[in-house]
Amino acid sequence: MPMDIEVQTHARTLALRSPDHLRIGPFTVRYNPNWSIKYANYAIPDQDAEPTAEDLDALIAAFRERERLPRLEFLPGWAPAVEPALLAAGFAVENRAPILACAPGDLVPPKPVDALVIAEPVTGAEFDAAALVQHLGYGGTGAPEDGQAAWLRAAAGGGGVAALATVDGVPAGAGGCSVPVDGLGELAGLAVADTFRRRGIGAALCAHLTATAFERGCRVVWLEPGDADVERIYAGIGYRRVGEKLNISLDPA
Repeated sequence: MPMDIEVQTHARTLALRSPDHLRIGPFTVRYNPNWSIKYANYAIPDQDAEPTAEDLDALIAAFRERERLPRLEFLPGWAPAVEPALLAAGFAVENRAPILACAPGDLVPPKPVDALVIAEPVTGAEFDAAALVQHLGYGGTGAPEDGQAAWLRAAAGGGGVAALATVDGVPAGAGGCSVPVDGLGELAGLAVADTFRRRGIGAALCAHLTATAFERGCRVVWLEPGDADVERIYAGIGYRRVGEKLNISLDPA
């Protein structure tokens, strides 16, 4: 199976296994009642889906009823008829993001960072600290929602990975890798606190998460980089492009 199809199958399987997911027509909705950000709430079409106008109306209504942005994430080639149908229904493309993947033999250890310690959170305070770094690192204000720390706990407790990076005891970065499915894991939520950026912490944290995922049985780890600069960091430790994902949404009514 081509790697991009494996990645899409993995993402859909995770959505189907999420506790509050919905099935709307030919779509699986990954809905998180305790975490309202758009990246935690989205739909994935079935392979080769051909949604009707009624299917799309029902999908939009399901998001609206739950006070979430109607949004999808998928590889266009997985279901070629879906993007034109969404555009005709008023959806707008957010971006077309590269998908990167790394196998054990490709991982390149980054340069060490002075005083950096990376460990899996254990206590509630450590999970909360990791969630706060992620929340603020992605532009949030105030305290993170409960779902953010819950995702890290679920990853750490289910065979995936969670990590908190500290420098001299101060939280500096955090991230996680999803529970593996068929040997694949998704690295997500990697964030570095503003005051610790450009020190190599992001590369070190990514490499730690990836290596730990391999130790726990993953044969491939994949991710979606936030931008071209971040992609270069991941490429420096062995990640390579395997496809492109469409992120598409409908503006709030």
